[in-house]
Amino acid sequence: MTIAVTAVSGHLGGAIVRNLVASAGGETIIGLARTPANAQGLGIEIRPGDYGQPEQLRASLKGVDTLLLVSGMDAPDARIQQHRNVIEAAKSAGVKKIVYTSIQGVEEGTAFSPVVQSNRQTEADVRDSGLAYAIGRNGIYIEPDVAYIDSYKARGEIANSAGSGKCGYTTRDELAHAYARLLTDDRFNGQTFNLWGTPISQTELTGYLNDAFATSLTYRDMTPQEYVADRTAELGDFIGPIIGGIYEGIRLGIFDVQSDFETVAGRAHQSWADYFGSLKG
Repeated sequence: MTIAVTAVSGHLGGAIVRNLVASAGGETIIGLARTPANAQGLGIEIRPGDYGQPEQLRASLKGVDTLLLVSGMDAPDARIQQHRNVIEAAKSAGVKKIVYTSIQGVEEGTAFSPVVQSNRQTEADVRDSGLAYAIGRNGIYIEPDVAYIDSYKARGEIANSAGSGKCGYTTRDELAHAYARLLTDDRFNGQTFNLWGTPISQTELTGYLNDAFATSLTYRDMTPQEYVADRTAELGDFIGPIIGGIYEGIRLGIFDVQSDFETVAGRAHQSWADYFGSLKG
């Protein structure tokens, strides 16, 4: 079997490829990247894979049996058509199965909802493709909080609008393990799975970061409006409200729901104590 993974120059696509290569049972692994030169060093064949180039996609997917479609990063309305380009190219090239990396969330009520809506439309497009499929709904990545530790240190606090809500976080490496299983085990076909670890609050997250980095951060609650303004000032008018919408969703309990990770992965998600323990110097 030949498996292709899109967006392999990105964090998630690269992690999935590395997991597949390490656990391969005879499969051929191919990577697709919008800019192939940015995806060197994975030890696999890299082909061009620009979501906006249907003919290029059809050529790059020739000979592929199973495709992992990593959700794009463009604006929600543009993303839907880009994903459709990949799905149609896969059908034309003879791909038999698509696995899609979707996301958790609600379709209405927060500034993050337009992103969720676009992912739900792609989920529907995958289901309607006539191909075998499996869909994962990713938890919120925890790595950005770790990468932001210097900024947290400078401020002496973590401040956002999540309040006491709990969030189903995950890591890209844990997702990579789960997606490798969805790609290679047809028992999961035709199903959609929630993929994240034990939900934790911002106060708990602050404690884990303090333990891992020997800091004394505190958590401060902001209103959703204050946090959207804060993120927009730093990240711009597109990303800022999206980030604010995620944390408003945490506040509302949207990301504190049951995960299917263990069903897919065949083991429990890595505990947060173990994950943050691994970060200690």
